[in-house]
Amino acid sequence: MESLTQAEENYLKAVFKIGEKDNKAASTNAIAGILNTTAASVSDMLKRLAGKGLLHYEKHRGATLTEKGSELATNLVRKHRLWEVFLVKTLHFSWDEVHEIAEQLEHVQSDELIDRLDFFLEKPQFDPHGDPIPDAQGNFTMRRQVPLPSLAIGERAVVVGVQESSVAFLKYLDKIKLELGARVQVLERFEYDGTLKIELNSNEEITISHKVSENLFVQKTK
Repeated sequence: MESLTQAEENYLKAVFKIGEKDNKAASTNAIAGILNTTAASVSDMLKRLAGKGLLHYEKHRGATLTEKGSELATNLVRKHRLWEVFLVKTLHFSWDEVHEIAEQLEHVQSDELIDRLDFFLEKPQFDPHGDPIPDAQGNFTMRRQVPLPSLAIGERAVVVGVQESSVAFLKYLDKIKLELGARVQVLERFEYDGTLKIELNSNEEITISHKVSENLFVQKTK
């Protein structure tokens, strides 16, 4: 198959990420939102990719990846998330700085480079935001994680991922020290708006809004 442009690769990844999150076909509006473009432009590109056998597209039902399209998109996600790990772990970027850089690096075509990067990083299973990294065969490591608001009063957990990865959100989490690996216990829930009071790392009590808590994934602990 002919090589794809970076724009085509970005569309495949956008369709993949929407399906990964919602387990449904990607609408043109959803793709346009991710790629910051118009619905008309999205429709044109989806038709082109459908013509290459990389996705199925119906105007009012959205797009889903074919087996080949999914393979290519998974490889892009693998490269992106490995580069994020490298940037944070080795070059000491903060987790709110790495997305845009990894967006550029993910288009590197050398499989040998990515395999060596994976080995150098000791085959990480999750990226700095807690998203799973597929292995060379496209397999993801899944774990039992739940949104923070699903915890009952008194339950304890460890923060393992974020639903939102905007720079503003990640910087806010840094400011209140609510990072991956943080230990939390739910102390109180305010019925009015879902605000939570939590104990953080067994030494501090903080209050977080429902908007913040619903974007945090945790693993329950004893």
